[in-house]
Amino acid sequence: MGVFTRFRDIVNSNINAMLDRAEDPEKLINLIIREMEDTLVEIKASCANVIAGSKKIERRMEESESRAKLWEDRAGLAIAKGRDDLGREALVEKRRYAQTLHALQQELADHRGLIDQYRQDIQQLEDKLRAAKEKQRVLVQRHIHAAGKRRAQEEIRRMDSSEALLKFEELENRIDRMEAEADLVNLGKKPTLEAEFETLVVDEDIEHELRMLKSSVKKQEQG
Repeated sequence: MGVFTRFRDIVNSNINAMLDRAEDPEKLINLIIREMEDTLVEIKASCANVIAGSKKIERRMEESESRAKLWEDRAGLAIAKGRDDLGREALVEKRRYAQTLHALQQELADHRGLIDQYRQDIQQLEDKLRAAKEKQRVLVQRHIHAAGKRRAQEEIRRMDSSEALLKFEELENRIDRMEAEADLVNLGKKPTLEAEFETLVVDEDIEHELRMLKSSVKKQEQG
């Protein structure tokens, strides 16, 4: 037995409420959609059968109407020839076909009413099916997002683990050692002549800037 057993169960169901209560919403929505599609196929098949039946009734109606007209003509011919007895029998046959035609007209009206109801049911079910498929799409997207978020959280936890922190600390210590070794290479090394002159130029620039600053301050005090 499926999630739904009758068309009205599907149309009147609150799918959102069902999914909210479900332990596995994705699995449930897949079952609901499959049940809807199966029910839709059954309803369309039933509708097609009724349509075929209505066409058969229409053909019988045409035949009954034709036969009634034939017996009416025969009755007129018999009376014209002075055969009232045959005319009377022909009118009886005409009435019989007319009654059959009336019954077929009522049967056709019933069939057409049933076809209209089937079409309404099909439209309702197709609307419900579209809504369910949209819900399925949203659930799939949520599942993908949740899976990605879970992987990200797991990666964060892995990076926050003591083992990862130890690796970072070890790498940091290696960099510190490399920097210290680089400093030791230049330790005690006599500066080049060019470097000494560059130092003198820098010192002279600083002294000049210092003199200018003192002069500016002195002028402000005098003013």
